[in-house]
Amino acid sequence: MSRRERFLSLRGSHPHILPSILRCDFSDLRGEVAKLESAGVAGLHLDVMDGQRVPNLSFGIPVVAGFNRCTELPLDVHLMINTPEKYIEQFYEAGASAITFHIEAVADPLPVLEKIRDLGAAAGIAIDAQSDVAAIEHVAGHCDLVLVMSVQAGFGGQSFQPAALDKLVHAREIFGPDVFLEVDGGVNKETIADCVRSSADLLVVGSAITNHDDYGAAVSDLNDQVTAAGHQSS
Repeated sequence: MSRRERFLSLRGSHPHILPSILRCDFSDLRGEVAKLESAGVAGLHLDVMDGQRVPNLSFGIPVVAGFNRCTELPLDVHLMINTPEKYIEQFYEAGASAITFHIEAVADPLPVLEKIRDLGAAAGIAIDAQSDVAAIEHVAGHCDLVLVMSVQAGFGGQSFQPAALDKLVHAREIFGPDVFLEVDGGVNKETIADCVRSSADLLVVGSAITNHDDYGAAVSDLNDQVTAAGHQSS
């Protein structure tokens, strides 16, 4: 099974919480991964920032490879970088299961999406908080994942922007049921249910997990909200 196929197999039981590792203890990556695995998460979300496309630096290919050595969980790699097309193969070789880049960072997203799929990873397209879903309508049928930013890309711990909810609903109308909808930024106990009700399948959660001593309890509390929202939507 390719990494893309394994990632897409998450469809059978979503919505899923994907912890963002931005605020993990980078002096103990193996320990952090073990705590998240014990919490029962379905995968890890890795935010790659270059200090140019967004006003922050995070980590690059060696850290992705390090996480890949620590876990069998799918790695959802989110490229917040300029010229992402230059680095797709390297991130795949480092262990990415899904690779998502921003529509605002490329002239033509279709060859980049095709390259990601050809390598064997799930292909994702993201829109910035200030962008509209209309900017990515033309890639319907060419991607596996649509990521809606619910904060300004670049820093963790920001407040959720409710406009993202309408974008998720609009994206579901355009992309249909077989594409993952992911939301990233400010997702916590107060906002996660609204995201689920608005069709989000993948919920990127950072400080609402990693600011807690007990990752398992934090994930369990969030999953309770996800389950309740799913019952309300059915």
